[in-house]
Amino acid sequence: MSTTDVVVIKNLTKTFDGREVIKRFDMTVKAGEIYGFLGANGAGKTTVLKLINGLSSKTFGDIKVLDQDISTHRETLLKNIGSVIEVPVFYEHLSAYANLAIHLAYLGISSDRQIKELVEAALERVGLPDTGNQAVSKFSLGMRQRLGIARAIVHKPKLLLLDEPINGLDPLGIREVRELLISLSQNDGVTIIISSHILNEIEHIADKIGVIVDGRIVEEVTLSEIREKFPEGLEDYFFDMMTGKNNKEI
Repeated sequence: MSTTDVVVIKNLTKTFDGREVIKRFDMTVKAGEIYGFLGANGAGKTTVLKLINGLSSKTFGDIKVLDQDISTHRETLLKNIGSVIEVPVFYEHLSAYANLAIHLAYLGISSDRQIKELVEAALERVGLPDTGNQAVSKFSLGMRQRLGIARAIVHKPKLLLLDEPINGLDPLGIREVRELLISLSQNDGVTIIISSHILNEIEHIADKIGVIVDGRIVEEVTLSEIREKFPEGLEDYFFDMMTGKNNKEI
């Protein structure tokens, strides 16, 4: 795995209505790494992902993606970022194929042949082959989630931001997405930041864990280091962090 830092955040602060919801936040994610982003509801995980993607603007601090400031290079960086943040929204009356084609056109890909190749490959990879002509309005919740992931990877991004990506998936779908993410990381070199409440899934795939409490990172640690201290697994570590039993200042 490369040691190149794909995401570097320093002293990030975000204020809403005069209240700091993200405060003195630091994060480092290396190339090809799967970074499990953990925290309680309302801790600020979704807000941070939106800030990395440029969907929200920082109050102050530094956010660099691929060594460029997201605030000043968002248009360029979006071609290298894929994301599923909150509930995926689609053009309901259009087909799955058309939704992905529109996304590619937005990113500047206009060749019909290239669009066809990219869309078909993405649908195949997320387990939605032969659904391209079907209207999204007919999709189940699980199919919509898969389509959201397809849209996030269709342009072959270098960075993937995933906020609860397995919501609505059955056990088979969860396993398939797990295998997809591992493949994207190991075979395609994609860097992934994934937030999920299903700790067992994070434990299956993550290289490193970052824990956010009350708007700031309180620890970044490799999964192997966690296993040394918590043989029973990630759940014990997470609850230890949340209850403050490890004596860290949170």
